[in-house]
Amino acid sequence: MDVLIKNLGLLINATLIATPPLLLAALGSCFSERSGVINIGIEGMMTIGAFTGAVLGLETGNGWLAFFGAGLAGALFGVIHAIACISFHADQTIAGTAINFLGPGLAVFLCKAMYDNSSDTPAMDPASKLPKLFDGMFPTGSFLNNVLNVYSVAYLVFILAAVCWFIFYKTRFGAHLRAVGEHPEACESLGIDVYRVRYLCVILSGFMSGLGGAFVTLATINQFRPSVIVGQGFIAIAAVIFGKFSPGGSMLACLLFGFCSGIKSLASQSNMISPNLISMIPYVVTLLALIFFVGKAHTPAANGKIFVKSK
Repeated sequence: MDVLIKNLGLLINATLIATPPLLLAALGSCFSERSGVINIGIEGMMTIGAFTGAVLGLETGNGWLAFFGAGLAGALFGVIHAIACISFHADQTIAGTAINFLGPGLAVFLCKAMYDNSSDTPAMDPASKLPKLFDGMFPTGSFLNNVLNVYSVAYLVFILAAVCWFIFYKTRFGAHLRAVGEHPEACESLGIDVYRVRYLCVILSGFMSGLGGAFVTLATINQFRPSVIVGQGFIAIAAVIFGKFSPGGSMLACLLFGFCSGIKSLASQSNMISPNLISMIPYVVTLLALIFFVGKAHTPAANGKIFVKSK
């Protein structure tokens, strides 16, 4: 019984580690997608956020400063995506693909320039990472320690999901962004600035994706590596589709994918299953979710369609 409780605590802990980066990126994606702009550049934005968070953590020793600085780096890439897609009417899928190349490429280039031609940053001191809740209050290895002694962002991100839901469905801005994603021409005729709403949403998606990437380097591991995101941005996009483009649905989908990652982490400690098969678990679940649920999700009517402001 004690072993079962301990493993349950470890599974919850692993889920709380794997879910926040997915959920942060997915919430950002919800804003962009519901406003009518496809953003498949989430992966690149998370990668530049992961790199910036690691560098700022090393240089400043302040985990929170590094975390929000990484969000600003992601927001900068959101600005690039917004200018290309909204102002210059570029194909949104191609622009997002370019972001996915630009983000990791720039991160590796800067990393090699800053750290003696190494594509990995040096390991951070634990004091430079994000703070943990209830650190040292419970015995190491106990159920309460595994469940409660986690990084504070792991719990704050669920509060953020509730805030995003409130913005979406209980504020004027939320009504505008949902309307802009469905009928931008009608919104323009009512005096709503479609470009401004979309710019804000795309930049916000970059900011939150940067935060998601930073969580990986400031909490999950303690340095940046080129493979640090490894498809988490695409899983976040799948979670948004699975969650029907809503903050609440995306949160539940991210919890599912985070739970699968937790199972992967625990199963990897056993030698009974091939590590290659274990590593496939989150991606197989993502694929199954897309196969069985993508057709049931209501995609915003104007999502991906170019809108030209009338003069």
